[in-house]
Amino acid sequence: MAETELATRLVVFLTEDDRTGHRSLYETLLKLAREQGLAGATVWRGVEGFGSAGIVRTSRFPDAASGLPIMLEIIDLPEKVDRFLDELGRIAPGAFATRESVRVSRFSRQS
Repeated sequence: MAETELATRLVVFLTEDDRTGHRSLYETLLKLAREQGLAGATVWRGVEGFGSAGIVRTSRFPDAASGLPIMLEIIDLPEKVDRFLDELGRIAPGAFATRESVRVSRFSRQS
């Protein structure tokens, strides 16, 4: 039987071009999530997308591909996600993120 609990799903929308110093912003945020002990984080690379400026970024034309979409997804307890968001605002003041309540199911391993 699955054990179910309430959690928060956070998705931070970035591009490959977003940076903090010489490092990709998503790498910096992934490292921060690990340092803060979050349950886990996944970086998703998009093949095509556009943001508020309306500029379409695509991987269909490799010579012109730059600034492709990146999404950082984290699921953890609400208070841990809130703590991460505080740091996100400091590191990347213009960042765009969504969060929603989710139900997490953990399945026990059978021996």
